[in-house]
Amino acid sequence: MEVEAQQRDVNNVMCQLVDPEGTTLGPPMYLPQDVGPQQLQQMVNKLLSNEDKLPYTFYISDQELVVPLESYLQKNKVSVEKVLSIVYQPQAIFRIRPVNRCSATIAGHSEAVLSVAFSPDGKQLASGSGDTTVRLWDLSTQTPMFTCKGHRNWVLSIAWSPDGKHLVSGSKAGEIQCWDPLTGQPSGNPLVGHKKWITGISWEPVHLSSPCRRFVSSSKDGDARIWDVTLRRCVICLSGHTLAVTCVKWGGDGVIYTGSQDCTIKVWETSQGKLIRELKGHGHWVNSLALSTEYVLRTGAFDHTGKQYSSAEEMKQVALERYKKMKGNAPERLVSGSDDFTMFLWEPSVSKHPKTRMTGHQQLVNHVYFSPDGQWVASASFDKSVKLWNGITGKFVAAFRGHVGPVYQISWSADSRLLLSGSKDSTLKIWDIRTKKLKQDLPGHADEVFAVDWSPDGEKVASGGKDKVLKLWMG
Repeated sequence: MEVEAQQRDVNNVMCQLVDPEGTTLGPPMYLPQDVGPQQLQQMVNKLLSNEDKLPYTFYISDQELVVPLESYLQKNKVSVEKVLSIVYQPQAIFRIRPVNRCSATIAGHSEAVLSVAFSPDGKQLASGSGDTTVRLWDLSTQTPMFTCKGHRNWVLSIAWSPDGKHLVSGSKAGEIQCWDPLTGQPSGNPLVGHKKWITGISWEPVHLSSPCRRFVSSSKDGDARIWDVTLRRCVICLSGHTLAVTCVKWGGDGVIYTGSQDCTIKVWETSQGKLIRELKGHGHWVNSLALSTEYVLRTGAFDHTGKQYSSAEEMKQVALERYKKMKGNAPERLVSGSDDFTMFLWEPSVSKHPKTRMTGHQQLVNHVYFSPDGQWVASASFDKSVKLWNGITGKFVAAFRGHVGPVYQISWSADSRLLLSGSKDSTLKIWDIRTKKLKQDLPGHADEVFAVDWSPDGEKVASGGKDKVLKLWMG
């Protein structure tokens, strides 16, 4: 009997399947050591009673399992005495091809391109420039469609409403303009109220309000303002920061997050503009915020399939389903990046204290961005690196090195498998999240690349920068 028991222990290992949030799936069980990702995938689908079999990846202490358990245990000298925790992570069912060539270089702007943004359905593209204009581009012909004139200074920030019906831009002079994307015409006079330049714009999620009417802007003047595009005025002013507000996000639960040079992040409710929470911890300016639900908030009801909707109500319903599915039972997470070279991971609805301090960058963090599935966080820094972190625990995963200048902006592919970065070194680079290596180097710009975006349908990448041209990249 004893020999048999020993035999069982040698060839089997006690495993516990857990989801990325740490919730266990079924009881711990003995698995033969020749079990690999494929057999685990079958088990998870069975335990979750998935009618349609879904793809999963598996991780043991933050390392992907790509071999049978036996090889992993031997290589990493893992004791089989303890229960082995295996994290299963759902993957996108569709695959986005990496872009590998520049399909168009479009001139038009007469100064640097400072921002680029695809519409939520990926069908239209907008750019903001130092030449004071916003431009809308025709993606099918790859030519300029409309030049939107009305700003008096550099266009620093642009944002599409998640229903795709409005485009809003903010300038260095502090005014905000709303545009009709179908005509390129301004929908009314500029919205004035901010006394200094606009640092960020974020729309109220479509699953909370459809058709989209309200958005929030942040400014160097220390305030954030909620505007209503139908009423054409500021409806609430969020005052409380003692220095410039550098970034703003409208969360999926209906609250607004503002990050400031006063080193704090403030959380506001949006019916009266009351301050409900303050997140403290940074020792220097907060200059970037990212939400775990950001991708699904940005795209609303639209996904990679390109389905269009006939009514605002239907859009709201589909957006709500997408939001709930993406978020699951976990709280919305927030990551803040700072001039103190660090980042913090927060769960603001749960606690005012950070969940994790994320250190490793050698210079200030320019941009932080969650992957569409919320499983990863990427950060871009002046230290020329892009870093990858676990989006749930905040643990460091990998550094992507290859840029020879500061990295300004990053963007994810819709399937969360690829990451795009744009740099002062004039190149774009695409990184493979699975192999943690450079997938594609995209030179072509003549100067610094300030802005990059990957279209939600996954087919195109847009970039702009100091050389004044807009480049489109395809697979």
